[in-house]
Amino acid sequence: MNRFFAIVNPAAGGGRSAKLAGSALARLREKGLQVDVIASTDPGHAVQLAREAYDQGYRRFLAVGGDGTAHEILNGVFALRTAVQRIALGFLPLGTGNSFLRDFAEDGAAASMQALLEGRTRTVDLLRLTHAAGEIYSFNLLSVGFTADVAALTNRMFKPFGDLGYLLGVFVRVVQLRRRSLALRCDDDAEWDERRSLFLTFNNSKYTGGTMLIAPHADPTDGLIEFVRWGPIGRLGLLRTLPRLYDGSHIRHPLASRRAVRHVEFKVAAPVDIMIDGEVVTLECRALDIVPAAVDIYI
Repeated sequence: MNRFFAIVNPAAGGGRSAKLAGSALARLREKGLQVDVIASTDPGHAVQLAREAYDQGYRRFLAVGGDGTAHEILNGVFALRTAVQRIALGFLPLGTGNSFLRDFAEDGAAASMQALLEGRTRTVDLLRLTHAAGEIYSFNLLSVGFTADVAALTNRMFKPFGDLGYLLGVFVRVVQLRRRSLALRCDDDAEWDERRSLFLTFNNSKYTGGTMLIAPHADPTDGLIEFVRWGPIGRLGLLRTLPRLYDGSHIRHPLASRRAVRHVEFKVAAPVDIMIDGEVVTLECRALDIVPAAVDIYI
């Protein structure tokens, strides 16, 4: 089927998606693209819509909203299936975060629209998190600790403020700072790493929160997970170095480290809050793997 199945999240971007989606989709249709459109009504609905569309034969999808909309589409296609035929995903990024496209272009919205009009795609990896109740797929990143705490607060209180809202969440969580341990080992490590840390991120792409360059060495096409750790820095040290999260230089901090891995195993006694593509869920994590070249992205 050559038609696109577009899922519009009207709540994305504080309602901006609902206002702009019609004109953006009309432009695609004027250029000859065949697009079927449906709106999601609540969190998780896009998962169901994408699953049903895939079963009906759609292989081209369009996420009209933020990164969360794309995340739900991918999980609607990939989760609960033993085999998936090749799909392509395009973005009309009308949400608040829209971090993923920054890896490819400064103006991700314009680049994505142009790629759709030209039929241009590139293959991109996915992350697959295995947890006690199943699997979740991610195209951007998974994170625990400070970054997940910030995302949870921002989503609950500050999301309508966009990038400013994320910054507000950062400063509130600095005041409430917690440093915890999450036992894990990567690839062929023999020993479990149980050190306390400010945050751990497992990245497929470079950015989070719209503009935070958490993983400057990440590459969504290299078949590797970029694992970034920032150790138990204190409040004053964190405040002094917060700006470095926005240019990637935090990775040179003495308490920071990075490595490229393919497999991560977790040893946890209880569920933990984990940020996945900008949304926070509470899961009992078991393992994380890279799925190389899993999906074609219009960019």
